Amino acid sequence: MKKIILVLLIATSATILNAQTVHVGVKAGANLGKIDGQSFKDGYDLGYQLGGYVSIDFNKSIGIQPEVLFGQTNTTIDSGSKVIYQDIPNHAHLDYLSIPVLLRINTGKLLTFNVGPQYSILMNKDLTLVQNGKNAFKNGDFAAVLGAQLNLNPLKIYARYNIGLNNINDIGQQDKWTSRQWQIGLGLNIL
Repeated sequence: MKKIILVLLIATSATILNAQTVHVGVKAGANLGKIDGQSFKDGYDLGYQLGGYVSIDFNKSIGIQPEVLFGQTNTTIDSGSKVIYQDIPNHAHLDYLSIPVLLRINTGKLLTFNVGPQYSILMNKDLTLVQNGKNAFKNGDFAAVLGAQLNLNPLKIYARYNIGLNNINDIGQQDKWTSRQWQIGLGLNIL
């Protein structure tokens, strides 16, 4: 394990040293999220997300942008599902630590498109869901990310769509649950 971490650190250092530009920044914004599945109401609920990023441009056209974000996904339980999950509240709050690694496609200095995978780790499980649903949600969520960013140096304005690719239902296979999120926010280069 130590050898793998060392190789990753050396590869990351070499990538950064060969990069044309490197920026480190912070970001925060709104997270409009929902869980698709028969147990949940159709519609997006407001949450938030905040964290940091490193943008590494290899040339004027392409780069990568790894991020670490803390975000909250809120969802509403469908009233018809109350028969199955009797004592759970109408709303569930799920806090995730998300790690997207995005390809940066620069169309010029003003506009950047981002695309890539994201893995999210469930940091808390709504206590009522844990008590009544016996760990209703899986600990991780793998998603695809597609978005755009306006670069108004040092300020960034971004919007993206995240679509969950795996079933996060940890109760059983009778109902598939997947996450969906619209994220909008501001980023600020600090280095």
